[in-house]
Amino acid sequence: MTLLVDPLFWKGKKVFISGHTGFKGAWLCLWLHELGADITGYSLAPPTKPSLFELCHVDDLVTSITADIRDLSTLQSALLHSQAEIVIHMAAQTIVRESYANPSETFETNVMGTVNLLEVARFCPSIKAVLNVTTDKCYENREWVWGYRENEPLGGYDPYSNSKACSELVTTAYRSSFFNPNDYNNHHVAVATARGGNVIGGGDWAKDRIIPDCIRALLKGDPIPVRNPNAMRPWQYVLEPLRGYLMLARALFEKGPAFGEAWNFGPSDADAKPVEWLVRYLCNRWGEGNTYIIAEGEQPHEAYYLKLDCSKARSLLGWHSIVSLDEALNAVIDWVRAYRDGHDLREATISQIRKYAAMLPH
Repeated sequence: MTLLVDPLFWKGKKVFISGHTGFKGAWLCLWLHELGADITGYSLAPPTKPSLFELCHVDDLVTSITADIRDLSTLQSALLHSQAEIVIHMAAQTIVRESYANPSETFETNVMGTVNLLEVARFCPSIKAVLNVTTDKCYENREWVWGYRENEPLGGYDPYSNSKACSELVTTAYRSSFFNPNDYNNHHVAVATARGGNVIGGGDWAKDRIIPDCIRALLKGDPIPVRNPNAMRPWQYVLEPLRGYLMLARALFEKGPAFGEAWNFGPSDADAKPVEWLVRYLCNRWGEGNTYIIAEGEQPHEAYYLKLDCSKARSLLGWHSIVSLDEALNAVIDWVRAYRDGHDLREATISQIRKYAAMLPH
């Protein structure tokens, strides 16, 4: 089965997105607006300056609520008022290094934020589908050369990764206890989780993430600091997992609990490249003589090798990666040049969405 990203399905759908001011959240809002969805976003203020959310004036396109996912009463009011049919939960503390600095806040946001979202969803009669977006780092990483499947043990070495594994377990508990597939005819809610790889795209300004570090250095003409040059990562263009989320959300809405499971969305094996390869490519593509340096000193632990097996999404959803790493990095460079040259960034971003959509089956 292949579920298309179909405007006929999304037009007029009421969608609630937590974390809509973040990098992926802003891209998702722009895409869903293109598809005609009625979007309510719930999030803290944009986490970076600048931010894709502000540069593209996303708040003009959605009902935007600035609040904390840990604030249960405000979240409940917002979700009930939205009359959402589909909920996509993306609000999170997403940076590994930040989780070492603030582990308590990371667990509060990523674990109790998920609890709050699912607790509120129990009492919102309009909801038909809930998708919790976690991460590929939720697996117990054994540094295998093959990809992790959805039934592999969860773990997480650092507080961020571990908190996302906990978020997965919370989702499983709520699905079993309150949204049980065997009782679907009574509650009518299907719940799933999505685990994506390292996402890259224009408009990411997060601290301590390699693409934003590269962009800041390229714009200033400074050498790019590289912390873990040999670390292998499953790099993927931002619209790839977002397409997976949209396809899965539609499957939950239309097919119910048959799709209420965990799902991997990652790139092809050929696009698992070391950090140093990625940095060297960006320097060459930027074409202004930029260089990079290997950062000195001890770095916090991060997984060296991590890859996803996406056979399930390919077989049951018809989802697979269609953009190569080279093409994704070229799209990043094009976006950054539009930013540097003062172009209309909403138009530049939507143009990339339309270009990607034109590549999809119709």
